Amino acid sequence: MRGEPSCPKCGGRVRAPGLFADTWQCSAHGVVHPLQPVLPPSVEALSVAVSRAEVPVWMPWPLPVGWLFSGIAYAGDDRSGGRATAVACSGPGPLGGFGELLLVAEELGVGLGARYAGIDGPDPGAHIAMEKPPQTKVLAAGRPTPLWHVTGTPADRAVFAGEARGLWLWAIVWPEQSGLLMYDELVLTDLRDAGAEVELLPCGALSPRILS
Repeated sequence: MRGEPSCPKCGGRVRAPGLFADTWQCSAHGVVHPLQPVLPPSVEALSVAVSRAEVPVWMPWPLPVGWLFSGIAYAGDDRSGGRATAVACSGPGPLGGFGELLLVAEELGVGLGARYAGIDGPDPGAHIAMEKPPQTKVLAAGRPTPLWHVTGTPADRAVFAGEARGLWLWAIVWPEQSGLLMYDELVLTDLRDAGAEVELLPCGALSPRILS
């Protein structure tokens, strides 16, 4: 597991603020919000990320039957707070086998969702057709939230993106056929608004997807 911040767009090394710059810098992408080391799945790790987040921390709630929380990451630092969050869950796929879901909330331009989606970022851009009807929708913090299928992604995953609370919401599902999960009117909760029931969250093994 990585032990130091990295670029949310490419995973490369970043230069910390110093004498000549007061921002984090990636040699390829310039000023970035650093992706902090991924936290193993535990209620304590989740609480740390939630307390620092300036954007939603989306999670299916309740989790689909048999699914587990399997990791969390965020981009930002102590000064700016979390400007992007990624929550991983895993469990039985709707067509059998094993499925994984990664939910990303981020400010415009951070680029974390595009990285997990496997497209050139930093935002969905031309990869979604928002002028056309959405392919699916979720209920995010009580609001019906349309999501569009993201094109041009690797064949091993299904990717959807839309806008929730004025920020990008990405849903990346592996394998591609487990994308059917997104057509079940998934209910998402912003864990910043959740209560003590989060302490009962079932935790599984760390997802390798969130490390990629």
